[in-house]
Amino acid sequence: MLGADLVLDMVVADDFALLENQREFVERYRAAEEAANSSEFLPMLASSCPGWVCYAEKTHGSLVIPHIATTKSPQQIMGSLIKDHLARELGRTPDSIYHVTLMPCYDKKLEASREDFTNQQLHTRDVDCVITAIELEQLLQRDNQSLASMDSVQLDFPWSKTLPSNSALVSHQGSGSGGYADLIFLHAARELFGNSHPDLQYKSLRNPDFREVILEQDGRILLRFAIANGFRNIQNLVQKMKRGKSSYHYVEVMACPSGCLNGGAQVRPQDGSSPRELTMRLEAVYESLQKQVPEENHTVQELYSTWLEGAHSDKCVAMLHTKYHSVEKMTTALNIKW
Repeated sequence: MLGADLVLDMVVADDFALLENQREFVERYRAAEEAANSSEFLPMLASSCPGWVCYAEKTHGSLVIPHIATTKSPQQIMGSLIKDHLARELGRTPDSIYHVTLMPCYDKKLEASREDFTNQQLHTRDVDCVITAIELEQLLQRDNQSLASMDSVQLDFPWSKTLPSNSALVSHQGSGSGGYADLIFLHAARELFGNSHPDLQYKSLRNPDFREVILEQDGRILLRFAIANGFRNIQNLVQKMKRGKSSYHYVEVMACPSGCLNGGAQVRPQDGSSPRELTMRLEAVYESLQKQVPEENHTVQELYSTWLEGAHSDKCVAMLHTKYHSVEKMTTALNIKW
């Protein structure tokens, strides 16, 4: 109705992000085991939250940047899929496709505008426009429309000629921010220690938005993971890293308290309930969806071999990974100590 030619979900990009994060963590862990100073490689920190990444680049630079996973966020992986793979399949050039994403986060606009995600030759971005949940709601209200009154239709699936057996919306095990900590933990336990059924029980520490889970064997801690949501917890984490006191191997870091389902551009509750109550309802809905296992996504495996020419190829690195940059602080007359 708003003029889109294709409407796609993010499952393929989500699964690419999870699989690449899993592989990257195992590689970092093994490198740390062989290195004299393991703190060069670990902890690995999540890279899918642009608010957190921007904060790290501007505030902590070389201390934190090497620890952030190089895997792109699902939004930007989707950008590579659309502008590189899908454009070719459709016989179009990347600059002839206008790619819009729908996000519960204003900082995704910032992420889409990064120079790293721009095709300089064609003057086009991987993601041309980010519309937030609030903005979509405003677009509908402008035309006196409501999603609740609309008929649901099948999402487009241009990745292969055959639709997946399950074409409904799905979720991943773990947090509503994508399940990074859970799925990387399970993969690492299996891949590094041969444990296919680790006890995945989180313990809240300072507050419910800082939780940790450990893999222990014979009294020795093999893996220590955490989920840190909100800047108060992020600052505590960074301070520990500065003092060399962080004992974590991986941390799922998200700028918003309660994570992405409580994004800053999420629709506001209309019934007088608090944002926290709305987030709890969203989490319940997300949990009720059928669980997707990234390794079992046949479309992703097919794209690894056709589009990316293999899981460890140069094209795989170019399309699914990125780099970060320390932002130099500007000296102005306002912050000079006279």
